[in-house]
Amino acid sequence: MSTETSTSLQITRMLKAERARVFRAWSTADGLKQWACPEGATIEDVRVDLQVGGRYRIRMNGSEGQTYTAVGTYREITAPSRLVYSWEWEEPEHAVGETLVTVDFEAVGDSTQVTLSHERFPSPEAAGAHEQGWGSCLNRLDAALA
Repeated sequence: MSTETSTSLQITRMLKAERARVFRAWSTADGLKQWACPEGATIEDVRVDLQVGGRYRIRMNGSEGQTYTAVGTYREITAPSRLVYSWEWEEPEHAVGETLVTVDFEAVGDSTQVTLSHERFPSPEAAGAHEQGWGSCLNRLDAALA
């Protein structure tokens, strides 16, 4: 399920894995390498300094050879229930400015409900493009956890 406003989006997905495992997949370089790019793209490199004020960097190659590098700073870490971090594209041709990602992980039996909010986009088009990208990434996460 996803909802979108003019400059933000929210996606909720139920994943068949325990909350601690889903949190690790989202918060470690090894975990992110398994899923943190849209289907058809590949991960080139992931760096994670998981502490408030720490930075992350996810470098991916698109299906048509373009490079995308997501960078940001962790603002809140409440393991295993919440991550808040800034999000920005390093390449000028993809830049939309700094946005904010909040991910909540809720245990539901042996599964985890993930609620991702991504806000502060400069336009509805930028929010829509990221909604598609996140949906595809979450498909990969679901498969990686299976």
